[in-house]
Amino acid sequence: MDILYLLIPLSVVLGLLILGALCWAVWRGQFEGVDGEGERILRSD
Repeated sequence: MDILYLLIPLSVVLGLLILGALCWAVWRGQFEGVDGEGERILRSD
């Protein structure tokens, strides 16, 4: 039972870190134009 006092806060912190990293990536424009690279290989030069 004592381990839950450690694991629950750690899982909340890990979840917040993942959410923060996702928000940071969205705000920095990492997901802009995701179709461009997929279509680039289909176009002839």
